[in-house]
Amino acid sequence: MRKKAVKHTILPDPKFGDVQVTKFVNNLMYEGKKSKALDIFYAAMDIVAEKSGEEGVEVFRKAVHNVTPMVEVRSRRVGGANFQIPQAVRDDRKRMLAMKWLISYARNRNERSMAVRLANEILAASKEEGAAFKKKEEVHKMAEANKAFSHFRF
Repeated sequence: MRKKAVKHTILPDPKFGDVQVTKFVNNLMYEGKKSKALDIFYAAMDIVAEKSGEEGVEVFRKAVHNVTPMVEVRSRRVGGANFQIPQAVRDDRKRMLAMKWLISYARNRNERSMAVRLANEILAASKEEGAAFKKKEEVHKMAEANKAFSHFRF
């Protein structure tokens, strides 16, 4: 019998006291430079607060919620053919995917600094637009298109 992996407890971030922010910053981080990632995130939150008129973290939470996928397609080989089978996404994976998409699409933007890119992507996602939100819609469409194969679910 295999041992189950131990879940690490993640400490909340110093400014907002939120575990979700820490997870986001950990994904944002390059080469272990957490303080730099925190600086980028906090700068982005200041820009978001300035542009939206709301509290930055609330807009961030709304953005993550809007980008969070409910279903995804997984490949499964059945009788020599590969089928894309729609499946519900686990809670921890939902949030992880949403954060990864926000960060990756923020990195692909053309603004000057990462803080500005991240702020604009978060603002766009909170208004249900932008590349990360489009990605979520795309994933949902794929799942909807392949609903016929849902009986192959394992």
